[in-house]
Amino acid sequence: MTLRRVCVFCGSAPGRDPGYTEAAQGFGALLAIRGIEVVTGGGGVGMMGAVARGALGAGGRVIGVIPRVLVEREQAFPGLSEIIVTASMHERKQRMAALSDAFVALPGAFGTFEELCEMVTWTQLGIHHKPLGLLDVLGYWRALLALFDHAVAEGFLTPRNRALVLSHADGQALLAALAQAHPAWPAAPLAPENA
Repeated sequence: MTLRRVCVFCGSAPGRDPGYTEAAQGFGALLAIRGIEVVTGGGGVGMMGAVARGALGAGGRVIGVIPRVLVEREQAFPGLSEIIVTASMHERKQRMAALSDAFVALPGAFGTFEELCEMVTWTQLGIHHKPLGLLDVLGYWRALLALFDHAVAEGFLTPRNRALVLSHADGQALLAALAQAHPAWPAAPLAPENA
């Protein structure tokens, strides 16, 4: 699969370790250098702003999608290539998904968790067939990946569906994995307990 646009989900905070924002800026630059457009949440602060600055600084194109209610609260990034203002958070996610070929989650909090879980659920249900990966900066995603593995062990998640979430600590390796992914199914349901 050719990645023309990648949606990056990440926090509006920078995190405590400067390595988080350094990685976000570096990933934005990597996407731009590879000729991949970036779709973000449109904010100019925290990780979101760092991804956009990295991409723009490397000559890339960044499309921000932000709900009207958050334009002032998240300090919409004024230097983006394009800003799309939506009426709601739901419309924001739909537009981001429609614009993108794949999704990458960098460190963030509830909004990031919800966005990545919704996108992988849409893949699981066959609503779209777009790959999703976690850029595991400083081991940030280890606990969530362990939770996904626990859900498999406890019979709530199939191994096939667990495999929908790719992860790597290296941005280039993650992009290569996303380009090779083929999540073209609605996923297999869990077998009944006594079947």
